[in-house]
Amino acid sequence: MSRFVLVPGAGGSAWYWHRVVAELRTRGHEAVAVDLPGADPSAGLPEYADTVASAVGGHPGVVLVAQSMGGFTAPMVCARTPVDVLVLLNAMIPLPGETPGQWWGDTGSEPARLAAAAAGGYTAEVDLDVYFLHDVPADVAAAGADHQGPEAEIAFGQPCAIREWPEVTTHVLAAAEDRFFPLEFQRRVAHERLGIEAETVPGGHLAALSHPVALVDRLIAYAPSKAGPSAPSPL
Repeated sequence: MSRFVLVPGAGGSAWYWHRVVAELRTRGHEAVAVDLPGADPSAGLPEYADTVASAVGGHPGVVLVAQSMGGFTAPMVCARTPVDVLVLLNAMIPLPGETPGQWWGDTGSEPARLAAAAAGGYTAEVDLDVYFLHDVPADVAAAGADHQGPEAEIAFGQPCAIREWPEVTTHVLAAAEDRFFPLEFQRRVAHERLGIEAETVPGGHLAALSHPVALVDRLIAYAPSKAGPSAPSPL
């Protein structure tokens, strides 16, 4: 049995992971989705890392999974507490010292999004239904309206406080229908920044809500077979 610690993206709502948590527990694993203080104007990346590190809690066999903006918090956690496996799902992959605000321009995310919109025939305007909920079941999307809060500006100006990428086995998952971070963009960034080939999973940017079973199939394949020291990094 492994312990999965699940980090949400902007807004910080643990609810994002609720379908994955249920599926992991059904299969006999521990699963903890972390609520981050995303709306708190006095809390940013250091506080996010504190919260996630507490959830990791020194347990053996931890798989840390980070979605979207959670990609900035996850390496900070791995640099300070043992984690067996790190999985980045549709995630912002930071350079050491880079801020989330810098990441957009540094990676060329906006031109990539606009090009994908033109090729796909959907609006270039970032619309919630078009970019995030287009593949999420209607009942799940409706329930989410009560759980998603804003992301305070403070975190966007704070650096990913690592000197280098942590020595942890890292996997990158990119959803095939992600319109916010298009698939080919994610593949390029993963290769350029981590030297990793991103693996494709079904769904859009909120794949944990739209395809939880397929996502859990992939996550448990990464779980360490035995609890023990962190595996060496492939980098």
